[in-house]
Amino acid sequence: MTNPTAVSQTDYLKTLPKDAAAGLVVFLVALPLCLGIALASNAPLMAGIISGVVGGLLVAWISGSHTSVSGPAAGLAAVVFAQIAALKSFEAFLVAVMLAGLMQIGLGALRAGFIAAFFPSSVIKGLLAAIGVLLILKQIPHVVGHDADPEGEMGFIQPDGRNTFSELIASLFDFEAGATLVGLLSLALLLVWDRTKLKQLRVPAPLVVVVLGVLVNHVLRHFGSNWAISDSHLVQVPTAASIAELFQQMPGPDFRALSNPSVYTAAVTIAIVASLETLLNLEAVDKLDTHKRTSPPNRELLAQGVGNCVAGLLGGLPLTSVIVRSSVNINAGAVTRMSAFIHGVLLLLLVVLVPHWLNEIPLAALGAILLATGLKLASPALFRQMWTEGRNQFLPFIVTVLAIVFTDLLVGIITGLATSLGFILHSNFRRPLRRFMEHHVGGEVLRIEFSNQVSFLNRAVLEQTLNSVPAQGHVVLDARNTDYIDPDILDLIDDFRKQTAPARNLKVSLVGFKDHYVTEDQIQYVDVSTREVQSHLTPEQVLQFLKEGNERFVTGRRLTRDLSRQVDATAAAQYPMAVLLSCIDSRSPVELIFDLGVGDAFVIRIAGNVAKEKVLGSMEFACAVAGSRLVVVMGHTSCGAVKAAVDLYDSGKTAAVMTGCEHLDVLVNEIQKSIVPGTKPHGDWVTAEVKRAFVDDVATRNVTGTIAYIRSASRTLRELEAAGKIAIVGSMYDIKTGRVTFYERTTSQTAAASSAAAK
Repeated sequence: MTNPTAVSQTDYLKTLPKDAAAGLVVFLVALPLCLGIALASNAPLMAGIISGVVGGLLVAWISGSHTSVSGPAAGLAAVVFAQIAALKSFEAFLVAVMLAGLMQIGLGALRAGFIAAFFPSSVIKGLLAAIGVLLILKQIPHVVGHDADPEGEMGFIQPDGRNTFSELIASLFDFEAGATLVGLLSLALLLVWDRTKLKQLRVPAPLVVVVLGVLVNHVLRHFGSNWAISDSHLVQVPTAASIAELFQQMPGPDFRALSNPSVYTAAVTIAIVASLETLLNLEAVDKLDTHKRTSPPNRELLAQGVGNCVAGLLGGLPLTSVIVRSSVNINAGAVTRMSAFIHGVLLLLLVVLVPHWLNEIPLAALGAILLATGLKLASPALFRQMWTEGRNQFLPFIVTVLAIVFTDLLVGIITGLATSLGFILHSNFRRPLRRFMEHHVGGEVLRIEFSNQVSFLNRAVLEQTLNSVPAQGHVVLDARNTDYIDPDILDLIDDFRKQTAPARNLKVSLVGFKDHYVTEDQIQYVDVSTREVQSHLTPEQVLQFLKEGNERFVTGRRLTRDLSRQVDATAAAQYPMAVLLSCIDSRSPVELIFDLGVGDAFVIRIAGNVAKEKVLGSMEFACAVAGSRLVVVMGHTSCGAVKAAVDLYDSGKTAAVMTGCEHLDVLVNEIQKSIVPGTKPHGDWVTAEVKRAFVDDVATRNVTGTIAYIRSASRTLRELEAAGKIAIVGSMYDIKTGRVTFYERTTSQTAAASSAAAK
């Protein structure tokens, strides 16, 4: 993949063939677009060409994007038309373009490009889809030789008073046979090119289409056919008798207009609109980039600002990053910015040196290229994807598409952004926070998690939530994931903490405030097992706490813990609630499985969760000395130690001989006590499922056997259980589901423990 931030000279040379081909294709498409936008803007035709050249030769190298193409934009045509009329001269307008460029440079220096990060993806995808739909609708009349309006006209209402759909319907009854022939042949060739062996020719399909269109038109002219394409449906580059005369067609800025206040109004308008359109287009282009590179928005503003300063000085239209040419560039296989540069070189040289050659190109062929690009941008797959993402994504997407199609690019984008913003505000207003109850060792705590942005609009919802906290309860306000909290919200929190909460005997804890706000973190609830908590717990309560913890683990709703605070709180002493004996299997992390914190439990891990003298000593210390209320023996499914014990059972082999591990037989022999003689299938296992079920059954028996051994071998634990001070239970952990199944004491087991204690 090409480096997104820097491409060496060697890389440019390596990708030159692809970039040159793409640059040629972009040039062919950009030429009529530059002319058409100038015509639609009521500006000199050469002004559009100048902007295209500046975008290719200058902006391409300053910009941080490798695939974006800059030039005059159809979305600015209405703005340019209105400002030229307001300033009453194109020369005064050029001064406004230069001032707009200076403003964009300032925006880039101030890093105003950050707003690009806030453009919703639904609007950006809507922009791409809308451009695709527009290219299809707008280019069909060109493909059949009907529409003589500018190629750059992308608004719903056209300069001749017609609209997109009326022009489309009219083209069904009014078309040129020759243009239709060229257009349909071109479109057919473009659609089959990548699906056949033609793509192996390593020649850009759009170039073949243009050459084919020129040749077909020459043949039609040669035979004097009525099918010959008229001049109005060919590219119309301004021609001049000499280069000097050509330069005379390039107007310059009239700096006397600096005394006109309207110039500054025009400059601000152009700077804002051009910057917004550039940033949106840049985001869209990055989504199309096959190399998935990210373009720096601040650098792009700087590049566009420099470009507009130069374009205004030379007599060009304001320029932006343009999505149509950029998408054509990417579809043509561009890899680096060299393609945009080459397109600028071709615009400069061919327009100056051989404009009459360019005027032989049929608009129908170019329309077919744009139409094929539109089919890729507005693919049905994109619409299906947005539909499946839900209404919060689909509605802003489809509103953006429809608004652009039925108005123009600028109005459509603003409408899409406003719609998306409405959904964001609505969602934020309804759910500015997440409210749920947590069951800590110290009791229940209501946790209120704030959203990323908490504005004054959320005050009513938050106030209602705080007022609903029951008296003598405990509430945690969690702002760890919040980037912004409105001062009104902070005042509400401060008032609730200092006045309302004490009056209602509420405890309020704050988390996540200290880094950004004056309000400091305050955690008042108990989230570690203390002496007081441990002394008031019964074995049944601890067991229930473990069950709830496993449920949180399975559902992904684990308690929010400040582990650093827990480390500090348990540094002086520990008062665990339980002691858990489990296997060393890496897939059964006990603290995570039961959602425990620091200091909540003693954990003993040994292969096969067997209990011998040293394990019993640890358990006795945990319960008799440290005060734990529960002993849990936890086995698990698909246990490797149990499987080894089953495989070696009745085999005449030992684990030490089979594995080379000299102490492994002690564990294996202990587990094999849980295999009922005569139950192990001999020979080949019937199925893997049968073997797995047998191993899990032995693992379950091993748990009950371990519990029986604990009761019989440890008088200390037996007497504590008989006195009701502790409970000893077994459990099995399913490594596939994450759930723990407990095997609780039966009445007979309790009676047996009491009887043994009496003896």
